[in-house]
This record gives sequence, C-alpha cells and structure tokens, in this order.
Amino acid sequence: MDKAYKLLAKQQGISNNKAKQVIDRGLVFVGDKKVKIARAELPDDTRFRIEDTADVKILYQDENIIAINKPAQVDSYDIQDAIEGAQLLHRLDRDTSGVLLLGCNQEFVDDAINEFKNRRVKKEYVAWVEGVIFEEIEIESPIHTIKNGKAFSRIDELRGKKAYTKVKPIEIQGKKSKIAIEIKTGRTHQIRVHLSSIGHPVLGDDQYGSRTQTKRVLLHSSRMAIFNYSFDAPEPKDILRYK
Repeated sequence: MDKAYKLLAKQQGISNNKAKQVIDRGLVFVGDKKVKIARAELPDDTRFRIEDTADVKILYQDENIIAINKPAQVDSYDIQDAIEGAQLLHRLDRDTSGVLLLGCNQEFVDDAINEFKNRRVKKEYVAWVEGVIFEEIEIESPIHTIKNGKAFSRIDELRGKKAYTKVKPIEIQGKKSKIAIEIKTGRTHQIRVHLSSIGHPVLGDDQYGSRTQTKRVLLHSSRMAIFNYSFDAPEPKDILRYK
C-alpha cells in the first residue's frame, strides 16, 4: 500500500508534486472511478488511467474581449495566466466547460465587471441532472458560501445573498434530465446548490448530492452575452448526449 500520488508518480515517471496536481485536476482514474484524494492509500499494483483534456479554443477576440471555449477540468485562472494582459471577467468551476470571458484592457474590464454586478449579462447553461424535470422551475433561494480551503455553498434564508436560477427541461432519459438554465446572479456554485436544493443535483456532483458517477460535473456554459457581444460554445460530447 502507498499513497495514490506516489504510486502515480512512479508509474508515470513524474514528480510527486506533478502527480498531486494531476489528481487534483480530476484527470486520474482507476477503472471508471476517479481518484479524488491524492493521499489515499492504494494497493501497490493499482493501475491508473489519465484522461486527456480538450484543447482551449478561442471563440472570438478583439481589442476589448476574448471569449474562450473552456474545456472541463481546466482551471479558469490557468487560462488567464496563459494569455498575456488578459483578465478574467468571471470564472467557471474547474469541471464546468463552455464560454469563459476575459478582458484585454482595464477600461473595458471595469465596465464589464459593472455589467456583471448590475445583472445585465445574459448567462445560459446546459446540464444533466438527477431525476425527472418536465416543467419550468424558478429558484430564488438565498445562498451563503463558506470558504475554508474548498468553497461550499448552501441555502441560508438568514445569511444568504439573493440568487435567481431559471430551469427549462430539454430531454429526459430514464431518471435523468437534460435542462437549460439561465441565471441572473453569479453566486459561488449557484446552479449546483440551487438544483441540489430542489432534489435534482447535477450528475457527477457528489459535493451537492449526486450519486451518479461521471468523469466530471455535467454542467456547460452554453451562451454569454454582454454589451453588444454574444458568444456560444458548442456542447461537448458528454453534454450533447448522456450515455
């Protein structure tokens, strides 16, 4: 028995630090199960599989803005750091794919952040969730976020901040549903905690109650519109159709 990251480092011929990073990014599997804890004790003969991430693609770029189609399992800040002079206008969770916006000059960044604060940015998502959703749902439960190493949000009527999520059904497969989502606010993990609160957590989101194992949280930022810009990111295969 040895720690997962040490076994992975030996098998792949990489440093222990690099092995930890790959596990933390959610790219390491044993069979169909994701290795979630780098320090977990595993048998010495454990065989790992490392998933490749899709390429980061630029959807649009001008002197003010860059729209990226972010792959799942890539950190938003890593994309910012890779583009000289660019600044994130918002962020997507590591597992979330789709439209990610960055500003190219401070004047535009300031104006864009003001648009976000004043809820004038159109934000649309697609997700697969547990259970059957067959009608539109509006969720306005206030959200309170606790940040203690890893952020966790919950519904809190007393301390929570206003949040609005609108859900529309797209498709039903057995006891799973594909839904379109529009959010007016941008609280930490808003979509995930709101959907969990009504008994429909996003598939693969064990942090908020999903019991379905997937390679990642099945949530995709499909469209964003700000000022006179509008950007669409095509759905990746795991969102386009669930199994």
